[in-house]
Amino acid sequence: MNNTDPKLHTLLTRGVAEVLPSPEGLAKIMSERKIRVYLGIDPTGALLTLGHAVVLRKLQQFADLGHDVILLIGNGTVRIGDPTGRDSTRPVLTDEVIQENFKHWKAQASKVLDFDKITIKYNGDWLDKLTYADIVKLLAQTTVQQLTERDMFQDRLKNNLPIHGHEIIYPLLQGYDSVAMNVDLELGGTDQTFNMMMGRHLQRTYNNHEKWVLTTPIINGTDGRKMSKSYGNFIALTEAPNDMYGKVMSLADEMILDYFTLLTDVPLTEIEEMRAALEKGQNPMPFKKKLAHVITTMYHTPELADQAEEQFRQTVQERQIPSDIPEIKLSGNEKTILDVLKSCPTEMSTSELKRLIEQGGVELLPQGEKPTSPEQEVTLSQVEVIRVGKRRYFRISK
Repeated sequence: MNNTDPKLHTLLTRGVAEVLPSPEGLAKIMSERKIRVYLGIDPTGALLTLGHAVVLRKLQQFADLGHDVILLIGNGTVRIGDPTGRDSTRPVLTDEVIQENFKHWKAQASKVLDFDKITIKYNGDWLDKLTYADIVKLLAQTTVQQLTERDMFQDRLKNNLPIHGHEIIYPLLQGYDSVAMNVDLELGGTDQTFNMMMGRHLQRTYNNHEKWVLTTPIINGTDGRKMSKSYGNFIALTEAPNDMYGKVMSLADEMILDYFTLLTDVPLTEIEEMRAALEKGQNPMPFKKKLAHVITTMYHTPELADQAEEQFRQTVQERQIPSDIPEIKLSGNEKTILDVLKSCPTEMSTSELKRLIEQGGVELLPQGEKPTSPEQEVTLSQVEVIRVGKRRYFRISK
């Protein structure tokens, strides 16, 4: 890779976990011709997050270099749902839920992808047409032992938990996408390596064609665990500017450089300078503020990023109450702090609100009381403003 064109070298190294079977082989073929590359996403939820953005950005980089790039929507495979990282079977999604999840995906993805350079395909177009004979032929390409090698299946077997037949064949169906589109390269997170390597095997078997696999790292969310909507630790691509800035500021310090590398175009030389400064013990706060501003600018505007930075300074660092907070008119029937929060447009579930209260994340102002029980009764006549989390305020109107 040392003699590779600089742009190609960056493409195949920055934000890349692994290139299989070898980066040198992929670099060679890309220096000779344009390749066909794809990324598949299953619409299991309605929101795209910064976790999705890592691999979406990599897909766009291939498009910017003029390659034949495909974003594949898994409207066929989503009916099964990839069991990756799960210790139980995914619920089967109805067609109505799938369509609802599709509704706003393109607008969200457009924040990262230029669809003038990218083709959209749907794997239901070929998976739904597979015949009984096609499925049998597909199943004959591997063994049950190979399909159950996946870590999550091994864990279930050890714990006597069920593995359903439709889950086992998911890698085969995803792998068949490579055959149907006759691709040279598939992109995906490291949690998709098993599925993507199955596609490599099937591509050679069906089409006698070499296929490479490029994996991108999985980033952690605001609580240090893998970014996931089920954990509630995600940063959505459509996050409001103040919330996006604030959530980035809540990241652990050790995640700053990874976020710069995987989610921004800040030069690697500048990132290495930050790394050296941090290793010398420099305060990470200025670097985290820069990260929050860069990311908020990417998905909004520099002006909104400036406003979010000022909002964060006032409300979090100086503990000031913003002047332009929404006013909530209560019915008068609210008795507990949970009742009050349910009347506020927080877009949080009841369980999330309960957890936030128990963790001391709700404050009643001006007295500064922090309820710790969702059932704690509130004297509304003494409450003017309620703070929910670190950055959201609501003025209470009786």
